[in-house]
This record gives sequence, C-alpha cells and structure tokens, in this order.
Amino acid sequence: MERLTAQQVYDNLVKGYGKPRWWPGTPYEIMVSAVLVQNTAWTQVEKALTAWGKPEPSTVLTMPVEQLQETIRPCGFMKAKAATIRGVTEWYRGYGFDIEQARTADQHRLRRELLGLKGIGAETADAMLVFALHKPSFVIDAYTRRFLDRMGYRFSDDRQIRRFFESGLPADYRVYGWYHWLLLEHGKNHCRKQPGCEGCVFSEVCPGRAL
Repeated sequence: MERLTAQQVYDNLVKGYGKPRWWPGTPYEIMVSAVLVQNTAWTQVEKALTAWGKPEPSTVLTMPVEQLQETIRPCGFMKAKAATIRGVTEWYRGYGFDIEQARTADQHRLRRELLGLKGIGAETADAMLVFALHKPSFVIDAYTRRFLDRMGYRFSDDRQIRRFFESGLPADYRVYGWYHWLLLEHGKNHCRKQPGCEGCVFSEVCPGRAL
C-alpha cells in the first residue's frame, strides 16, 4: 500500500481533530514550559504555572534556586529542570530578553545554541524554535515515532523522519506547530501504547491497526 505524504497525513489529522491548538503563553513562558513538560503530563505544567503566575526572565535569575525548585516541584526532576530553566534564561539574556532580536538569528545557529544548553534535547529545542522563535524546525516526539511506525513508514532515525516532514511541507513554523499539536491529540486519543482504532481517521490505511 502506498504511504500517505506528509501533507496527506496533516489533512487527515485536521479532518479528524479540527483547528489545531497553539502552545499557550508568551515566548518566554513557552520556553519555560517546554522544559517543564519533559517527562511529565501537561496538567502538571499547568498546575506549576498557575501557582507561579507569570514567569519573567529577570525574576528567574534573581530568585533563590531553592525557591525555583519548589515552584516547579509538580513537574518532577525539579533540581535538573530548575538548572535548565536558569540556563535557558541566561541564553535568552544574550539576546537582551528581546524575542524579536532572537528571531532574527539564523535557525541553525539558534538550534546549535539551544542544544548546547544542559538539559535541552532535540525535542525541546525544536519546540522552542517553532513556538517561541517562529522557526520551521519540525518537533519529533514519541507520539510521532509511534504513529509513523504503526503506519508502516519504517524510518531508521529521526533524521529520516525530519526529512519526510520538512521536504513534504511548506517551510512555515505555523504549519509545523499545528502539526505537532495534531499528532499529540492523535496520540492521546487513538495511537496510544495500546491503540484505540475505532473512529481513527487512518483506520482504513494503517497497517498497524488493531484488528
């Protein structure tokens, strides 16, 4: 069976889930929450941010590290994440805490800089690039890998996955961001560890569907 293109997958997801979401918050809040959501549920991030209020770079750099750790405790790994948030904030200070200045930088340079920060992996860096810095760098996560594997694509690594999406879509950060949220919705609703194939928009073409 011929595999769907990246655009066809996107069109099917929109058909199934409607208008995609966007990562909430200011650019800095997006950067902070991209760290907080590592290895935890989004509900825990919301809990921490609700108690925190509105994270500001200057506040993060002046508050005692123990206070920062307690603030983000609901998200787990509080010591490591607090250190990463401080590192990201220091990096952001290099751009004068000015998101427009950061957005003028070259995408590849920004990605190298983010990946050079302790605690920032490819998924977190790409989320920051897309949602905060408005750069078209496709976010690849566990939901995306599972979906593609079940659909029979058999990519050998994330580099091949990235090429599939980025060569088959317009280089538009908004499309990449919407696509990411749609794949998250699909992963939570249907393409879970134990698949729930009833009502799935891919059920007719998915070789990995539960029969």
